[in-house]
This record gives sequence, C-alpha cells and structure tokens, in this order.
Amino acid sequence: MCKLKVFRRSFLIHSNVRSFCFPPKSAMLLTENSASNLPESQEFLAVDDKKTPRFTDFEGKTSFGMSVFNLGNAIMGSGILGLAYAMANAGVVTFLVLLTVVAVLSSYSIHLLLKSSGIVGIRAYEQLGYRAFGTPGKMAAGIAITLQNIGAMSSYLYIVKYEFPLVIQAFLKVDKPMGEWYLNGNYLVVIVSIAVILPLALMKQLGKYQTTKFSTSFPTFLLSLSNGHVIYKKFNLPCPFTDFSFNVTAHSPIVNMTDLGGQEDDACVPKMANLNSQTAYTIPILAFAFVCHPEVLPIYTELRNPTQKKMQHVANISIAVMYIMYFLAALFGYLTFYGEVEAELLHTYSRIDPYDTLILCVRVAVLTAVTLTVPIVLFPVRRAIQQMMFPNKTFNWPRHIAIAFVLLTLINLLVIFAPNILGIFGIIGATSAPCLIFIFPAIFYIRIVPKEEEPLRSPQKILAACFAGLGFLFMIMSLSFIIIDWTSGTSKASSAH
Repeated sequence: MCKLKVFRRSFLIHSNVRSFCFPPKSAMLLTENSASNLPESQEFLAVDDKKTPRFTDFEGKTSFGMSVFNLGNAIMGSGILGLAYAMANAGVVTFLVLLTVVAVLSSYSIHLLLKSSGIVGIRAYEQLGYRAFGTPGKMAAGIAITLQNIGAMSSYLYIVKYEFPLVIQAFLKVDKPMGEWYLNGNYLVVIVSIAVILPLALMKQLGKYQTTKFSTSFPTFLLSLSNGHVIYKKFNLPCPFTDFSFNVTAHSPIVNMTDLGGQEDDACVPKMANLNSQTAYTIPILAFAFVCHPEVLPIYTELRNPTQKKMQHVANISIAVMYIMYFLAALFGYLTFYGEVEAELLHTYSRIDPYDTLILCVRVAVLTAVTLTVPIVLFPVRRAIQQMMFPNKTFNWPRHIAIAFVLLTLINLLVIFAPNILGIFGIIGATSAPCLIFIFPAIFYIRIVPKEEEPLRSPQKILAACFAGLGFLFMIMSLSFIIIDWTSGTSKASSAH
C-alpha cells in the first residue's frame, strides 16, 4: 500500500512535466517515471470485474488539443530535413504515394497498440512487449527504442557538426576558411557535447531541467523552416541557382528557368517519378520521420477522459497535420534546389549567401534547439539501458554518469567518422523504425488479444499478421538496397558533403 502511494504521488508530479509537450523522437517514457523501479508484477494495471481496463491509476488532465500537439511534436523530428532529398530521388508523385502509405500504416499500427494496451491496461511500449513475450519481448522493444533515439541524437549532432561552423564563419566574416580549428565541425561537436550536453545529461532528474520547455520547441523551429523559410526561399531564388563564392563581391546574375535559346532548363523541371540508387532511402527516411509510437501510450495515459476512440482521433489528426507539413517541406525544398538538394536540407542553404540574415537566424534557432534536445533524448535511452541491464538496481551515481558518458562518446564517434546524415536516416529507418511501426505492434496485438475474442484466423489477426509481414519485407528490401548502394562505391551516404 505504501509503495502504491509513493508511486502514485511520483507519477503525478512527473506527469506535470510530461503534459507540457514531448521532445521530438524522444522515448516511450519520460525518464523520471517512478514506475520503472517497480517489479515487473507491479507494472501492470488492474482490470475491474466488468472487464473494463483501467488504463491509468490517476485522472488525466491533458486536453484533446494539447494531446494532438504533444503527439505532433513526438512525430516531428530531424527526419523532416531529409524529406526533400527523398522527393528528389523518388519523384513528386511517387513520394506522395509513399508518404500517404506510410502515414496510413502508422495510423493503423497505433490502432493495434491502443487495442492491445486497452486489453491488459499497460501504459508503456516495453511492457507491452513483456506482456506479450516476456523478457525477450521487453528487450527487443527496448533495443529498438534505444537505437531509434541514438539515431535521433546522432542526427541532431550532425546538424551541429555541419551548421555550427557556418554560423561562426558568418559571424566572424571569414570569407576564405584556411582550416581554422574553430571552423572544424568535428572539434565543435566534441566541445558542445562536453560543455553543454554532458552537464545537462548528468542531472539526476529531467524535471529539474528548466530549459525543457524551450528545447521542446524544436519541432516548431523545424515547422517554421519547412513552411516559412523553405517556401519563402523557393520564390526568391533563381533556378538553376549558382553556388555562392566568397571571392565574388557582387551577386551573381539571375538565371531564369529558360536558357538563352528559350528552352526550359532540364535542371528546373520537377520529376514526377524517379528511380536511381538513392531511391532506396525514400521509405526509410519516411519511416524515420513518422516514428512516434513509443510516445503514444504515455500521451494516452494523460489524456482527459481517455478512450481508445478518442486517442485514435488524436493520432489521426496529428498524423494528418504532419502529413501536410511534411509534404510542403519536401515539395518546396525540392522545387528550390531540384537535383542539387542534399540529404540534410538546411545544409543546402549554405550554398547560397552564407550571410543571409534569414538563413542565419534559422541556423541559430535550430542549433540551439537541437543542442538542448539531445540531453532530453539521452535520458530515456539511459533509462532503457538500465532497465535492460540493471532491472533490479536502485539509482547509482557512478552508473548514471558512466552510461551518459559512454553514450555521448559513441554518438560523437559515429558523427565524426560517418560522413553523412543519410546513413543515419537510412539504417535507423530500415531497422528500428519498421520494428516500432510495423512488426512489434502487430505481433503484440496477435499475442495479447485473447483467442476467445479474436481467433487466430479472424480477419483482424490475419490483417495484423500481414502487417507484420509487410514490416519484415520492408526491412529486408530497404537494407538490401542500402547495402548494394554502399558496396557500389557511388553512395552519397558513404561520402562526405
């Protein structure tokens, strides 16, 4: 009884932190959920005599609109920066079809999660895995979530690596960089990690991290980038654009979409369908951009008067809004640079005027946001590692510090030695993303829903099995194409910018 009271009070306190908004692509649970320290037998919520599941042991207070905002924040992350590149290598129509398919399938997988959690009264993605397959299921879910978040942190630090030198260069008016150490992205990533990220990551409680409210506005910065800055620049840049040169004192002459002969320039004609070696990255980038499933259950927990139907409406609206924003960001980013767009859209703008005030403001805003977001994402990754490796251990400072240090070291090494963000989008989008979106929700559903309610040969479970099979097929095909692209020696994912 005493333990339940302590748990209830702690969970209520930290729910106030979570109810504001969720950091992009952070984990399924915020770090300071005291339930993580309870034995497995106490992680499940009771079901009453009428077989109506009590999804939570406290009254949720988050409104419908704020829940939509929270889940939208959870969906949107650094993956949005790769969408224009995906469209350039798939074509506008092909990209739109694939974007629609991934969005619809994401909504269906959330339906499977909500149905499973409603039957057993569980509020955590990992615990659904435990309920379905015991410790192996919990470990598999924890590993997938950990990889997804490591990929997110790596992509954020890639942004620091490539954008921070450009910001310093613009402020110092360094027209011709001569290899100065303070313009070396690898050095800057390490400095930012040690001076800013590590101290924040070493805090015991995420609730004490007072900059959380600012850092969780990262999706808002990306939203502004995709729908304001990108659209504005589309109508203010010539096509084909000319790379900025520091030794040019005057602006380059405007080049129209037609050449001197009056013929339309092929480089400025959008492709409706495209197929090349980089097309293999399209679906992984889309999958990486839509992963929000670990956050669904915590948001469901805090929803006011929660029902499965109401939470499904929250998910559908959030996915629909992000679907529109993703398409606009991809379309206008592609129509600005066409075949010249890079895997990280923001970096492409460095090829225009680096002293442009609007571009500089966007860079500073995004850099600040991603730097403050990395510690937030690191907290649940560390928690997942502790749950997998030290499930029955209480808090320990040396272990707390060691895990943070090791994680940051590994991520820094990955960012320094892997030359392109495309590899992160591709590998994470082809491995952990299909597990979290397709495979796990389907097999958890098949295992958890009682046979008395839905037999194995029922249409619902057959559809779920096909859904899991689609996830496996997608994973195998994507990884195969990516590996072939890498081994061909022409991959942009294996070469620097």
